[in-house]
Amino acid sequence: MMKILIVDDDENLRETIKYNLINAQYSVVLAETGTQAIEVARREKPDLIILDIMLPGLDGFEVCRILRNEMSIPILILSAKTDEIDKIVGLELGADDYITKPFSIKELMARIRAMLRRRQLTEQQALSNKSEDTKLPRILQGHGLEVDTARHQVFLKGSVLNLTPKEFELLSFLMRYKEQVFSREQIMEKIWGYNFDNSKRTVDVHIRWLRQKIEDNPENPKILITVIGFGYKFEP
Repeated sequence: MMKILIVDDDENLRETIKYNLINAQYSVVLAETGTQAIEVARREKPDLIILDIMLPGLDGFEVCRILRNEMSIPILILSAKTDEIDKIVGLELGADDYITKPFSIKELMARIRAMLRRRQLTEQQALSNKSEDTKLPRILQGHGLEVDTARHQVFLKGSVLNLTPKEFELLSFLMRYKEQVFSREQIMEKIWGYNFDNSKRTVDVHIRWLRQKIEDNPENPKILITVIGFGYKFEP
């Protein structure tokens, strides 16, 4: 049974999410503050964390930063904040996804299932090494980038490049299929495992931050190219 940690100081919301998760056959643990969240995560080692931003004491951003440095558990951020900068901060600190309040339980559950499914697939692929991607080169190269897909290491002109897990997946995916254009919908399905109309900006955010890290001039990208009306591609 998959275990999910819910971190939110709103008791009604916390109990609503708990009720739906238990009905879906998940095990649930709870925390109300940032400090509790870190303690429970370390003790219980959940399979996924649902993390509110506005928490007493340590806020969700700080909790995300601390836990991401310690473990690779998928983190789904909940927030009443709608500003794009808050979303960007959450993703840059290592969150895997971000959903703003109010949200539908149906969408929340779909995202949870997708995140857990992707984690299971990643673990299975790591153990069996029999995914379809093993037919492709382990080392991907281009524009001074070298991506080791087995060791999850990225180098830019010989220097180590630190990427978040989703940035790594996105860059590896686009490099594997050089020159092929992928829509936001296709990228969402491939990297995040689901596709909602109000989530496609997640792709744009990750592309923007990747450009900040790999492009000489992010405002005039030469590597990750926008194909107007279609999507994105890696330019070989």
